[in-house]
Amino acid sequence: MHELSVLIHSLVAAAPPPPMPKGVDEIKLLIETWTRIGQALVASVGSLAFIFAFIWKITAVESHSALAAKQWIQRIVVGTIGVEVAVSLVGILTDSVAPASR
Repeated sequence: MHELSVLIHSLVAAAPPPPMPKGVDEIKLLIETWTRIGQALVASVGSLAFIFAFIWKITAVESHSALAAKQWIQRIVVGTIGVEVAVSLVGILTDSVAPASR
């Protein structure tokens, strides 16, 4: 009985994953393209927002306004880090899909 389970396990473990449909590569390319576009868009908007928040912090007369600017700077930094993590996760997920056999 033990030998049979070892044989079945070795056959299942040695079997290659089933080939993906031919459209998978195109979908992966589309996901990667839109991910890069989103990353570039967030980076450019985030940079502009960071500059405005920094200028707002420097030129603020009231301490309450400077504190609000500082909070916005923190939000922008955290959002930028979140986008980078999301891009990494999308890359990991799309790389986990086996390429289509031709």
